[in-house]
Amino acid sequence: MSLQCPLCNSSQIASIRTAMKIGAAIGAVGGAARGASSALAGVQLGASVGAIAGPVGATLGAASGAILGCLVGGVGGCVLGAQLGEKLDRHVLMNNLCLACGHRFNLPA
Repeated sequence: MSLQCPLCNSSQIASIRTAMKIGAAIGAVGGAARGASSALAGVQLGASVGAIAGPVGATLGAASGAILGCLVGGVGGCVLGAQLGEKLDRHVLMNNLCLACGHRFNLPA
């Protein structure tokens, strides 16, 4: 679907994605924090699996479990935050700008 200005019907539209950027950043931080708390379980599991290879394996298993927990949580939170921010940008915050006439508008619900 191509955006058109409701005032002048121009198709030269710029979308300002402020809420998407903020939502992605907040989601990434929150997801990483959630992943870090979940990583404690990953540390224990990684250490027990790595214990088969001895103390070095337990240490590497614990570290990899913690890192993967943070990464997975951060990516998931970032995606969800960006999706929420995109919905806010498109339908609430009037972040579509017509480059022809300067009119700001949002999409109809």
